[in-house]
Amino acid sequence: MNEVPFFCIMQKAKTPATAYALVLLSGFLLWLSWPHNGFTIFIFVAWIPILMGEEKFQSTRLFFLTLWASFLIWNTGTTWWIWNSTGPGAAGAIMANSLIMCLPVLMYRFCKKIISFPFALASFISYWVLYEFIHHNWELSWPWLTLGNVFATTPSWIQWYQFTGSSGGSVWVLLVNSLIFAGIKLIQNKSRARMLIVSGFLMAVIPIALGIMIYPKPSSVNANSVGNTNVVVVQPNVEPYFEKFNTSPDVLTENLIALSKGKMDANTRLLVWPETAIPAQAWEHEIDSIPIFKKVFAFLDEYPNVLLVTGIDSYKLWGNYNPGGMSIRKMRNGLYYEAFNTAMGKSASNGTQLYHKSKLVPGVESLPSWLGFMASVFDDFGGINGSLGRSDHAMVFSAKGNPYRPAPVICYESIYSDYLTRYTNQGANIITIITNDGWWGNTEGHHQHMHYARLRAIESGLWVARSANTGISCFIDPQGHIYQPQPWDTQAAIKMEVPVNSSPSFYARNFDWISRLSAVVALLLFIYTIYRKWLHKKQSF
Repeated sequence: MNEVPFFCIMQKAKTPATAYALVLLSGFLLWLSWPHNGFTIFIFVAWIPILMGEEKFQSTRLFFLTLWASFLIWNTGTTWWIWNSTGPGAAGAIMANSLIMCLPVLMYRFCKKIISFPFALASFISYWVLYEFIHHNWELSWPWLTLGNVFATTPSWIQWYQFTGSSGGSVWVLLVNSLIFAGIKLIQNKSRARMLIVSGFLMAVIPIALGIMIYPKPSSVNANSVGNTNVVVVQPNVEPYFEKFNTSPDVLTENLIALSKGKMDANTRLLVWPETAIPAQAWEHEIDSIPIFKKVFAFLDEYPNVLLVTGIDSYKLWGNYNPGGMSIRKMRNGLYYEAFNTAMGKSASNGTQLYHKSKLVPGVESLPSWLGFMASVFDDFGGINGSLGRSDHAMVFSAKGNPYRPAPVICYESIYSDYLTRYTNQGANIITIITNDGWWGNTEGHHQHMHYARLRAIESGLWVARSANTGISCFIDPQGHIYQPQPWDTQAAIKMEVPVNSSPSFYARNFDWISRLSAVVALLLFIYTIYRKWLHKKQSF
């Protein structure tokens, strides 16, 4: 933490250039902190330059523009790889997300001028956590940069996420930064400043030290135990832009089946294929009669104890009835239908179970209702003209006599900590993540996405079986240890004995309680701020 003397020097600087440099420095520190860059520890000081720089700006407009530039550095440095799937869409997403991030900081600036400094810092923390909660739940949702996600590569530090979820990590980060900043701000009062700075360091170091001390070793479970149930995960490695659409669906499906058979045995109970693995556009009322699906079902008849979780593209025919909504499309013959990114659960003894991806990628899979007039623009940006349909709730797959009750989490949904608790509250005892990260190429994107799955395992207290088309397929235990990770651009099938856990974590049973509490605190502090502002005006007359 040698950065603190530097910040103390910068605190005394008065030049406008210093203010700009400080705010922009935060953008670089946030970027360097992010998973796969290797400098996670920087997150505990990354916000201090913004808080210091804010005090040096007389103009709110100039502060806002500099803050936006800082968040552009953070967003671009960590999510530039979206460009590989849609260039204009990536630029729009990065610009918009950086802009939205400015709101909680500007709210803090507003409150700081009216209420006491300790209350203002509390508002900074609560406004940011509230912003993250809203960003998980509105139509332009993009929670990739939720602060609590920063610890995805250091699971030993955050075993307590089983109680707080990733929002607890966000509060931790902001609290440490706020304490150290308060100490720097009050540097003239040396004893008080020392107490605050030391408290901030201890707030950062003690949880890390305790976590490392109690972090359990990797589980001894393996793929070859006799008599115990196991899970098989397939990574077919189909290039998503050309190979998938220029190769016979029969060939692709037969390859999935061959890879699966190479690993399955009499103890296999769960088989996981990736997102949109079965390369056929299927009307949901015809699935049982479609040849390529009949081939898959015949394969499952050979393994009557196995439950398959796989991704498909499915369509629902509404006929002459139009139920309304942006996801409803019309065919040339005048009939209405809906398209879905779907997870299918199927076993020899059970009917077909379908779950439609609920958390859709904004601009790519969905368009906010209030931006419907821009549908053609989003289509040009690499998204879709309209929106995919979605399920209105999470669901769990099951099969008679099968010990596993998988949560069929589709790709982007795996970054939603609060949403995944809905699966566990419906009885899920294993998380199956099916994804196709091939759209992003061999970039940081697929690494970050895989590591985020470690957070979901810790939060839920459940094992994760992750099937990614091009990588990284793997197993993850409830402590965040990774097993059998498969390299990028590699065809593979992996098998592991996975224990069934019928006791999900405190967080999984109680949802994202910290974000909801932060929303209450933020509302109370905002009301208090407005009251103080009104009282000041009344007294000035």
